[in-house]
Amino acid sequence: MRIRPITPELLVEELAERLAGERPEQRLRVAVDGAPAAVPERLAEALVDPLRTRGRPAVPISARGFLRPASLRYEFGRSNADAFYGGWLDETGLRREVLDPAGPGGTGRILPSLWNADTERASRADYITLPPAAVVLVSGPLLLGGALPFDVLVHLVLSPGALARRTSPEDAWTLPAFTRYDEEVAPALFADVVVRLDDPRHPAVVEER
Repeated sequence: MRIRPITPELLVEELAERLAGERPEQRLRVAVDGAPAAVPERLAEALVDPLRTRGRPAVPISARGFLRPASLRYEFGRSNADAFYGGWLDETGLRREVLDPAGPGGTGRILPSLWNADTERASRADYITLPPAAVVLVSGPLLLGGALPFDVLVHLVLSPGALARRTSPEDAWTLPAFTRYDEEVAPALFADVVVRLDDPRHPAVVEER
């Protein structure tokens, strides 16, 4: 295994180049997986313009738009790490509204969000129709443990110390969920792209020798 330091800008360019070359005549479903402290949404958003300049229309989708209602998320309390780990994301909704339609044989008609967790109401988002070569970038935490049908897996990893330092005090209760994720799912072992982000100013790509 080799750890290759890279600038944030070059990381985006290299990743965009790689994704642009994947299944160029087909829609592509990409997971940008990482704890909130790694801000996976930022990377997904940063990829949009570079992908478009390479001829791949890109649509960022935040997993936060597919959380279950509060009545289900907080069934076992507002700070239950096990519930956060396995019960917050509406995987069925994400698959039905985004991943299956964007996949092979799908209609290409996706719903960018299903639920607004701030207002606890349906998001009322409009459906959009993806071009044939579109790249759908789904970002959020704990995406790789539920057998969701992604085509490319990007995993942003932080050391336990960095994760603890960069997680806000009010969200510290989620840390055991990420420890469990690393132990049970081990996404860094099978993701297509693994990026270390202990210091967001100095990322590093984990590569096989």
